Amino acid sequence: MATLMSKLTTPPVFKRFSLVLVQLGGVSANKADNLKHAREMILKAAGKKPDLIVLPECFNSPYGHVHFPVYAEKIGYVPGTSYNLAQSESDSVKMLSSVAKEIGTWIIGGSIPERDADQVYNTCTVYNPQGELVALHRKVHLFDIDIPGKIKFKESETLTGGNTINFFDTEFARVGLGICYDVRFPEQAAILARQGCHILIYPGAFNLTTGPLHWELLQRARAVDNQVYFAMCSPARDMSAGYHAWGHSMVVDPMAKVLGEAQDGEEIVYVDIDPETFDSARAGIPVTQQRRFDVYPDVNAAR
Repeated sequence: MATLMSKLTTPPVFKRFSLVLVQLGGVSANKADNLKHAREMILKAAGKKPDLIVLPECFNSPYGHVHFPVYAEKIGYVPGTSYNLAQSESDSVKMLSSVAKEIGTWIIGGSIPERDADQVYNTCTVYNPQGELVALHRKVHLFDIDIPGKIKFKESETLTGGNTINFFDTEFARVGLGICYDVRFPEQAAILARQGCHILIYPGAFNLTTGPLHWELLQRARAVDNQVYFAMCSPARDMSAGYHAWGHSMVVDPMAKVLGEAQDGEEIVYVDIDPETFDSARAGIPVTQQRRFDVYPDVNAAR
């Protein structure tokens, strides 16, 4: 059974904060160049002094199941313990930690391929303003699809799915984590929301088939079902790459209103997150108090 790894405590008071999605472009086969460009874009985004900066899925390497094992890095993070950055073997973690400390801002480091023993995961890491690695989420649901004549992709050929559901606390909100295909599974979002998350953030990379169909739809559905803010950060579209990302990084409020959206190129999206909308949505349409667990089971009950 999957477990909730984050410590269950009282959520922080939800406060207004500024969120930035960095829709990163120019990802190449050179990891060092990718990390350098990601750092430059983080510094650019930090110019407006946001509270939280988010990178896309698989920002340090080309996207594709054949690439994941080649670019995988050993992270070695153990939840609930202090992470020794000086001894880290991950160049990506070191860069993200360093720039988070430099700008004094929370960073959700998109995702990178992670190697742990003989397994490879698609992994999101989180850093506080002191540069400390404080949370990690391994993509739970692997992107194995086959739409005839459109797209075939099988992450499970090289990746292992994670088995934990994760969030982290800041001084302004409780933030739930997911990665891309996780968004299609409403149970994960529902569990995070019922554990007190105010916003769910999923780095993701939909493609030109699934993006036009479901990218916005799924985010608005997860937001309105759970009355939370919801955001996904995509890579920019690169038609010369092996995988063509949809782009359109997006932030949605608890009433399913799109607050900010990128186009398909490299872009930085700035959005202010306001607790008033969160509170008014739940007060006006009180579904959080009207669920009938005497009629149907609570997906969170056994956690």
